[in-house]
Amino acid sequence: MTVVHPITRAWVTTGGTGAQNYDEFADDAEITAIIRDNPASALAIEMPHRAPDSLGRSFTEALPDAVDRLAQARADGSYTPAEQVVVLYRISAPGDEPGYGMFAMVDTDQISTSADEPGLVIRNEDVFIAKVRERVALAEATGHLLSPVLLLQTGNRAGADTGSSGDTGTGDGDGAAERNAGEALHRALAEATEAAGAPAATDVDQAGRTHAIWLLGPGAHQDELLALAGAGELVVADGNHRSLAAQIGELPRFLAVITTPGSVAIQPYNRLVSELTSTPDELLDRLRAAGARVEPVAGPAAVPPTGGTIQLYTAGTSYAVTLPAGSGGVENLDHALVERVLLRDALGLDPGDKRITYVGGDYPASWLVGEVNAGRAELAILIAPVTVRDFVAVNLARQKMPRKSTWFTPKARGGLVLAELGRDTTETARG
Repeated sequence: MTVVHPITRAWVTTGGTGAQNYDEFADDAEITAIIRDNPASALAIEMPHRAPDSLGRSFTEALPDAVDRLAQARADGSYTPAEQVVVLYRISAPGDEPGYGMFAMVDTDQISTSADEPGLVIRNEDVFIAKVRERVALAEATGHLLSPVLLLQTGNRAGADTGSSGDTGTGDGDGAAERNAGEALHRALAEATEAAGAPAATDVDQAGRTHAIWLLGPGAHQDELLALAGAGELVVADGNHRSLAAQIGELPRFLAVITTPGSVAIQPYNRLVSELTSTPDELLDRLRAAGARVEPVAGPAAVPPTGGTIQLYTAGTSYAVTLPAGSGGVENLDHALVERVLLRDALGLDPGDKRITYVGGDYPASWLVGEVNAGRAELAILIAPVTVRDFVAVNLARQKMPRKSTWFTPKARGGLVLAELGRDTTETARG
């Protein structure tokens, strides 16, 4: 029996409500500006305290505004209800191959966070618990889930040989059976959207990509797609906080978009440090003392094309830094070395310190450099993106990725499909 299910009662956009997810921004002022320019955006519900008319209030204080905005969106026809549906999803842009997925509900009790914890849904990163509490509070207040967890269907079955090898812990993990299962879902979703006619709604994101959705009701076709979507282990590619919120909130199921490796890529996930605990020269000396190789770089700062070396930009100069290797496995990933050697040891900062800003791949290296040059930050840390292959292998081995290490694109759009919790909760609790 599949762990993927139709949405008992969905609310589907009729247009204009699509939004970047709450954690896609490096600057809270951007959220306020987007809501000001598009009041119908679901971002005003997801981040109520960032709406222009709620500024100065805490997230908790602004929750009643979120409830009111959702009620108004339902009442004014911004959403239309649908029952027992999955929602086909295509993201496309000129010159790029389209990406495919499907909105559905997934069993929360399938979430696994370690090798000794059974389950087909693998959550892979550490989280910031304050953000999780906000997601729990929002779901409880509104009675809906507004943004999906992005799940990557690997095709691998629990307990199967992942093909990992070597001392990095990030070997192939990409055998023929896994590829065939992922490709089967990819083909099925592509064929389904092609045959579905005009989409129920479309939305264009900040990068110019078109997000299109189609409703698919009960029947043999829906059953086939649900079975394919649940045919292998599902790795949380985006939405670690939302998946943990489903567990803490004791939701039997959570809203997800299930996609395939062929539909996504991983972009860089960089860092800004607003206030150094030492001078730039002292920081570099500490890194050298820890065994790092530090060399000035001619020309503008850039994200390294491959792993093994990071770039730092501070005080007008760029440096290529090779950090000392970790103990093996995931500890050798650049993001893990940055967290341990650079942030914790050299700067004495916990990864959750407010002086650290995690900056996703939508922001180029030039933007980070500009923040340092403008005095809004003192250090930019540029890190090569994790490969999809390494990401899948680490997760199938039930190892944990460093927090904020994978910026998947394209991201599933929030506010397109909502899941009403009351009926999903009561019906799944009985069944």
